[in-house]
Amino acid sequence: MGVTKTDIFNEQQNKLAIQLKAIAHPARIAILQHIITANACICGDLVDELGLAQATISQHLKELKNAGLIQGTIEGVSVCYCIEPKAWAALQDELNKLFASYKASNTCC
Repeated sequence: MGVTKTDIFNEQQNKLAIQLKAIAHPARIAILQHIITANACICGDLVDELGLAQATISQHLKELKNAGLIQGTIEGVSVCYCIEPKAWAALQDELNKLFASYKASNTCC
């Protein structure tokens, strides 16, 4: 497999790709939906909610956190997670711009 040449793309394109890759898994979408629905920090109840192993959920949370989409705080022996509002708003803005940039045309294929 070849090496990805991220340096030929701008910072905005690379960041968007990292964030989209982070949410491109059904478990991560379910985690994000649960956090959003709860409208609060989630501390450890994802195992019961999603039916996945704790290690699996921890790995998914790590990917979402590395992409900057969630943030975590330590409370006692557990880490609590919530949406990172600035990153979430920026992702929404980037996706809105991407979708708005397409103008339907009857001249394509």
